[in-house]
Formats: sequence, C-alpha cells, structure tokens
Amino acid sequence: MTMKLYDYDPADALKSDEAIEVFLTDAFETGDAAYIARALGVVARSKGMTHIARQTGLSREQLYRSLSEHGNPTLATTMAVMKAIGFQITGRRAA
Repeated sequence: MTMKLYDYDPADALKSDEAIEVFLTDAFETGDAAYIARALGVVARSKGMTHIARQTGLSREQLYRSLSEHGNPTLATTMAVMKAIGFQITGRRAA
C-alpha cells in the first residue's frame, strides 16, 4: 500500500475571523516571538498577501521575509499587519 502525502497549509483552514482569533490567541500565548511572526504570516496568507501589502504599505517580499520562520518583524510591522487583518494587540495582565 502506497501512502500519499499532501502539503498542508494552515492558511486554508482560516476561513473565519473566529478561527483566526483562536489561531492568533494560541500563538500569542506561547510567548515565542518567532512562532507569533510565523502565525501572523499564515493569517496574512489566508487574507491574501497582496491585499495585506496594500493595507500596510509594505511590499509583499518584505512581509513574506518578516513573517517567515526566520523573520523578525518590527513592532510597527506587527501592528500594521494586525490592523490590516482586522485585529489589535491588547495589553492584559499575565495570569
């Protein structure tokens, strides 16, 4: 029996704002900056990277680079992407 492996892109599963909210909340709860950047990249791809680039005023290439596995987006980039996808960073007390 031969097994077929398929590429899975989590961006395909992010069809609603509720799904995106759960995905981002989980990412932010890790406290891992690289993981959060990667998660933002997944969400940006789900919304359309060209659209996010237009909304943020950043190039697609810059977004792909900043929001990649090895990216390190600035706070300004992170906030711009969050705004473009319709979310915000909020401060709340740590548990």
